[in-house]
Amino acid sequence: MSASSDAGSVQTELLVPPVPTPTPRVDGPGRASQLLAWIGVVPFFTFALLFLILPTGFLMIGAFQDSQGHFTLANFRDLLQPTVMNAYLISFKVSAASSLGGAVIGSLLAWAAVQGKLPRWIRPTLMTFSGVASNFAGVPLAFAFICTLGRVGLVTVLLKKYLDINLYSTGFSILSFTGLTLTYLYFQIPLMVLIVTPALDGLKREWREACDCLGGTAYQYWRHVALPVLWPSVLGATLLLFANSFGAVATAYALTGSSLNIVTILLYAQIRGDVMHNQNLGYALALGMVLVTGLSNGGYIWLRSRAERGRR
Repeated sequence: MSASSDAGSVQTELLVPPVPTPTPRVDGPGRASQLLAWIGVVPFFTFALLFLILPTGFLMIGAFQDSQGHFTLANFRDLLQPTVMNAYLISFKVSAASSLGGAVIGSLLAWAAVQGKLPRWIRPTLMTFSGVASNFAGVPLAFAFICTLGRVGLVTVLLKKYLDINLYSTGFSILSFTGLTLTYLYFQIPLMVLIVTPALDGLKREWREACDCLGGTAYQYWRHVALPVLWPSVLGATLLLFANSFGAVATAYALTGSSLNIVTILLYAQIRGDVMHNQNLGYALALGMVLVTGLSNGGYIWLRSRAERGRR
């Protein structure tokens, strides 16, 4: 009897799994670390609220008000004035020219550094310079270009002295559309290099090897493999360059003053009250710029997500 009962108890123990002992939950350290994490991001949200969200909301409200604070649509009707429309047109031209030029030259530079089989020190040197030059703008950049391509600038004097080329006799001026576009290219090209380089790194070596094994040429590889993968990144980066150029004001104001009527300089004058003493028109101008740059940045984000899905 004892042997059979012992066997039955052993079978019962085998059939019924043991009940796990619940481990005590410790919430103290986890909650404390989470609280510290939220405290760490508070300065970021405070900065975004004070310098991005509240000013944007303030100008959106002011764009629909007159000087007495009453609701009106006259500010948007005033945007159709020839002066304002011409300012938007010049800004579009400068932004388009600098973004397209920056996209082409920057893409070629990035390709040469990544895929061009150059010495290894070229790429880190180019990346370091691009990181610095993409943030070099404003008064220092304008002063540098005046010293370089001004009427008595270094390049202007050297061309006149050694090649007998009078740069300003050709109609060129650093204070013109061409001069401002060249100045913008100084920070547009490095920015394009920084954006496109990761996309070029995403081109797998196996794709080129497979194309070569199948008898494909370099043109066929770029036409049917590389460019379909790269075009969302390149086009998105071009839109980002457009938005970056369209919103620039310090460089243009320091370089040209009021001689080139772009929308950012006109906006600056309106808010200061130098021209028509109508701050609400300036708010409408700023709201139009927010829409343009917002659409450009939105297109860049969408194309970037599409490029990331394509590389997967």
